[in-house]
Amino acid sequence: MIDRLSNKVAIVTGGGSGFGEAISERFVAEGANVLVVDIDQSAGSEVARRLGENARFFHADVAVESSVRRTVDYACEAFGQLDIVVNNAGVASPPVAIDLMEEALFDRLFNTNVKSVFLFCRHAVPVLRAAGGGSIINTASTSALKPRPMNAGYAASKAAVLTLTKALAVELAGDNIRVNALTPVASDTPLFRDFLGDGAEQKRTEIEAAIPLGRLGLPSDMAACAAFLASDEACFLTGISLPVDGGWTAS
Repeated sequence: MIDRLSNKVAIVTGGGSGFGEAISERFVAEGANVLVVDIDQSAGSEVARRLGENARFFHADVAVESSVRRTVDYACEAFGQLDIVVNNAGVASPPVAIDLMEEALFDRLFNTNVKSVFLFCRHAVPVLRAAGGGSIINTASTSALKPRPMNAGYAASKAAVLTLTKALAVELAGDNIRVNALTPVASDTPLFRDFLGDGAEQKRTEIEAAIPLGRLGLPSDMAACAAFLASDEACFLTGISLPVDGGWTAS
């Protein structure tokens, strides 16, 4: 594998499982030092241990500013620099009608999926600016582009991520900080299994049949795209939403 990320340092939130675990693994394989960030201490620390000396774990709640600030500070202290931030941590919700959705669930979706992106950008941007640039990658969702019924809160939160990505890309272009989003279709991750709820196997089959390439996404699909966007090969890409979706949004 080409070391496209040699001498780069990345923060990957939600790094203890799913997309974040796969992205952390791919980044290390491509030469980066990675701070695996997760609220699940057991899962996150195990991923960092498995990835070896080029990875460390940091326990954080991405929706709490003091926790985010400590995360960015620790990355700089541990590795001496910061080049890449992957805002991947997120939560989903089982299908629920809008009139039955609890306010606490709506707040949790926006705090974890949107506020976390704002907080990490707020604290990482000065570091990236001082270093002469960097890459920010945000995990959105095809739900932001083709919402499903009974999923309004989640879809709205991911739509906010897309708009925030575009706004920041324009705002930070002069600082050589690229900001892009990955928009995955339903993928085989713990988050997706939480979303399926009752009747999981039937729903999974229906969703697979609707994806033109005939399968769910894999964490490795996201990891490959994230590695490209983080690398210098993507130096002229900013403000994009890259569908990792097997043709779902084209159909």
